[in-house]
Amino acid sequence: MTRRPRPKIVTLTDAAAARVKDIIAKGEKPYLRVGVVNGGCAGMEYTLAYADAPAQFDELVEDKDVNILVAADAVLFLLGSEIDYETTRLASKFVFRNPNQTDACGCGESVTIVPAKAEA
Repeated sequence: MTRRPRPKIVTLTDAAAARVKDIIAKGEKPYLRVGVVNGGCAGMEYTLAYADAPAQFDELVEDKDVNILVAADAVLFLLGSEIDYETTRLASKFVFRNPNQTDACGCGESVTIVPAKAEA
């Protein structure tokens, strides 16, 4: 029996990949870890943090010559997401386009995310 390939948990736009490369090149730690935490008025917040090494159950995602870590407890919440990096006149930030996100607060700092369902 042949297994179908696993989908990438997250993908990066060209802008996000370039920004991650820049951050890692200028930083003191070799990895950027993406995750989610409970918080904010909508229930959850996306997190980005530097990491020295993968934690025990982190997923390593390779996309556009960039390696990022996805925290184990965030995998089902982030499955299928695209991470972009946007610059406007007032801010520069990573933006998550997440098919599992069902709502967001008015200020855009927190989101409601439903875990991805397993496919049969």
